[in-house]
Amino acid sequence: MTIELVNRIQSTVKEFDHPYLSGAWTPNYSEYNATDMDVIGEIPRDIDGVYVRNTENQIHEAIGRYHPFDGDGMIHAISIVDGKAEYRNRFVRTKGFQAEQEAGHSLWAGLMEHPKRSTRPGWGAQEWLKDSSSTDVIVHAGRILSTFYQCGEGYRLDPYTLEQYGTESWVPIDGISAHTRLVENTGDLIFFNYSKHAPYYHYGVVGPDNKLKHYIPVELPGPRLPHDIAFTENYTIINDLPLFWDPEALQRGVHAVRFFPEIPSRFGIIPRYGAPDTIRWFEAEPTYVLHWINAYEDGDEVVLDGYFQEHPEPASYPNAPPGFERMMAYLDQELMGARLHRWRFNLKTGETREQRLDDRTLEFGIINQRHGGQPYRYAYSAMPKPGWFLFTGLLKHDLETDTSWSLSFGEERYGSEAGFAPRLNARSEDDGYLVTFVSDLIEDRSECVIVDATDIEAGPVARIILPHRISSGTHATWAHGEDIRAAQAQRAA
Repeated sequence: MTIELVNRIQSTVKEFDHPYLSGAWTPNYSEYNATDMDVIGEIPRDIDGVYVRNTENQIHEAIGRYHPFDGDGMIHAISIVDGKAEYRNRFVRTKGFQAEQEAGHSLWAGLMEHPKRSTRPGWGAQEWLKDSSSTDVIVHAGRILSTFYQCGEGYRLDPYTLEQYGTESWVPIDGISAHTRLVENTGDLIFFNYSKHAPYYHYGVVGPDNKLKHYIPVELPGPRLPHDIAFTENYTIINDLPLFWDPEALQRGVHAVRFFPEIPSRFGIIPRYGAPDTIRWFEAEPTYVLHWINAYEDGDEVVLDGYFQEHPEPASYPNAPPGFERMMAYLDQELMGARLHRWRFNLKTGETREQRLDDRTLEFGIINQRHGGQPYRYAYSAMPKPGWFLFTGLLKHDLETDTSWSLSFGEERYGSEAGFAPRLNARSEDDGYLVTFVSDLIEDRSECVIVDATDIEAGPVARIILPHRISSGTHATWAHGEDIRAAQAQRAA
């Protein structure tokens, strides 16, 4: 294994038993380049691309209570081509990261504290939070786009070298939320933002040339907390769900999340480049959904698949350390009852139909993105560990035959969102590999695990040993090598 230590960031985090500053969530402070890594098995020669994951890493002692989503974004990327792999990781050099590096301590309070505890104005939907760019990651127009779920500026990096290009120029004043969506067959990037001022939501599209081509306001009844967006071949699907900041508490400057079961869920379906008056709203059972898997058109219907929460406002977590009860509850997918679910919206009659697809607790689903916005057959979900924001394995669904297969990562081994890497010259939708990072607490190391998607129960075909154990994180993506090279050539032309 050839390793180059590029940089080491000094930390002021105090050593104590915080549930999300230890174990699988122990922060990283070192940045590496690594090649010729040790491999258990054999790296496939028939994939070409980059797997990228974003993680949260707290550098300085928190102002008050620390929430794991407060940590600074760190991008981990492994490129795979011709049976060889190269790994890099870098902190996202956000404006907040740079300011706290200069100060030598935290300047912004996090999700669990009152805004008055921040010493500087913040960004995005909550206005006092640091834009840590630590939630989501996608590759568009040949570059990584790193984003924060409470809305921020959006940061660009090179997918191979992780060279940093700073903030994205087309981002509106209200920022962009995490969970931008790439339409692979057009190169369009779909995005949204939300805020505490009317109209409370905006929707936009950026073209493959990285220029803003569509941006409209969407009027909502008040401040909301949308987390994701979906698309079909011709439409975009936005949501207005009944889990949001308590309006009375918000007037006092307190951001307390509440579920309002008497309010129906609402879904807005809009043509890709439609005006605000073209949105058609549909009502459904009250719930909250963090993540959608895919959507597509079926005759007069728009079909949407995602994870319906049975208990969006769960009871307080009983075994949490004092002061962390609500945080632990909102990070427990089992308590929230996240279930694979399908909505059907009839554009002709205005009717909504719903269907439960699986009764197990699942989240962080992915597909072969070549089928994004199109009818599809296979979905791959992460299996949560009860009580924790950790994932113990993967579950593959055949949605046509209603069958499934699972893969456990093993004892004290935890992963997160995978990426689907199509096999070169693939012949079917599932002809490819699932790629993810897995942290092994027993061996004290992390691995890039590659699994044949046609037979996940057979286990990994390759395990690439990384130069360090990385912190558990949130979202990831797979980007096709040919798409990256084409976009970068176009940018250079």
